[in-house]
Amino acid sequence: MSVSLVALLTACSASNAAEEDRQAAPDATVTIQPADRAAEVPTDQAVVVAAHGGTLKSVTVQSKEGTLPGVLSADRTRWRSTDTARPGATYTISTVAANPDGKQTEKTSTFSTIKAAGTFDIKSISPSKETTGLTVGVGMPIMIAFDQPITDRVAVERNLLVRTSKPVEGAWHWFDDQRVDFRPREYWPAHTDVRVEANLAGVSGGKGMHGKRDVAIDFRIGRSQITKGSVNEHVLVVRRNGKKIREMPMSAGRGGVMKYHTTSGIHLAMSREPVTVMTSPDAGPGQSGYYRLTVYNTVRISNSGEYIHSAPWSVGSQGRANVSHGCVNISPANAAWYIKNTLIGDPIVITGSPRQLEPTNGWGHWQETWKQWLQWSSLKDGPTLPFS
Repeated sequence: MSVSLVALLTACSASNAAEEDRQAAPDATVTIQPADRAAEVPTDQAVVVAAHGGTLKSVTVQSKEGTLPGVLSADRTRWRSTDTARPGATYTISTVAANPDGKQTEKTSTFSTIKAAGTFDIKSISPSKETTGLTVGVGMPIMIAFDQPITDRVAVERNLLVRTSKPVEGAWHWFDDQRVDFRPREYWPAHTDVRVEANLAGVSGGKGMHGKRDVAIDFRIGRSQITKGSVNEHVLVVRRNGKKIREMPMSAGRGGVMKYHTTSGIHLAMSREPVTVMTSPDAGPGQSGYYRLTVYNTVRISNSGEYIHSAPWSVGSQGRANVSHGCVNISPANAAWYIKNTLIGDPIVITGSPRQLEPTNGWGHWQETWKQWLQWSSLKDGPTLPFS
């Protein structure tokens, strides 16, 4: 009995000694970039927090302008900001890390960003509820206009995100310093949900100029409807989801001079107007060639005054001759049907004319080959992002 007690006491003593000999894990340490009290930090410089000898329990980056969001690595040792900081702001970074024993270490740091000499904003973005409706055709581009010239196109384009419910290859295209548009390589897949995120608050648009705010829009691609017409065959054929649903006799531009030719090319439906007053573009009242017509049920297809519209005066020529000033004439019944069954952004392909639609004449985006389109893209093509 005494021997067993001695053995037990010896075992307990050995165990206690082992626990006393084991050293506690060292405290976790944290490194932060930008450095503490750094000034004039670019707004697009990422905040990076790393834990050494432990894991991150929490990271917050806060200013009067709001919280800077970020993501934590899978092993919880690294955090990185995912948004752009605001110009002229002071941020406080608060972190908590823990070593393997669970002992926590807190660290704080501050930095201030470069001040903005000016700001830029989105002047207009389309599709929109007001201009196109939120369900659009398969040819619809995304169009963004800025209120200031953009010289740092890469920074801006990098922060223009397109998310889709179906994978789509596409690219942005700069038409000038204040306009950038997006189109897919091919027409949008029918019934695709699309979200555009212009995450531009604090983003550099050029020397000393930063984005004023973030903007996001959601829209949907409707059924696939493509209209094809020939100025030689004098007919419009409408196909929906690949199936012909209507054939309409038409009369196109009479020609003689180039301005009276209907343009050939891939047009898009730009507007639907119950009533449109059309006037001669280069002749005033009393001058030769002047006209002023009130027409009904019109679908605009270019900026040079081309419409598909009701023309009761030319019904006798529709299907056999071209007699218009450049518009596509159809009967009143067909025009009433067409305006009702057309979405903004539906492709309208006209062939047979010697006059070509220019890419900048309205929404002539599809007049450029994909190679031509990419020449004016800063980041080139790539897949859209999935919805997050």
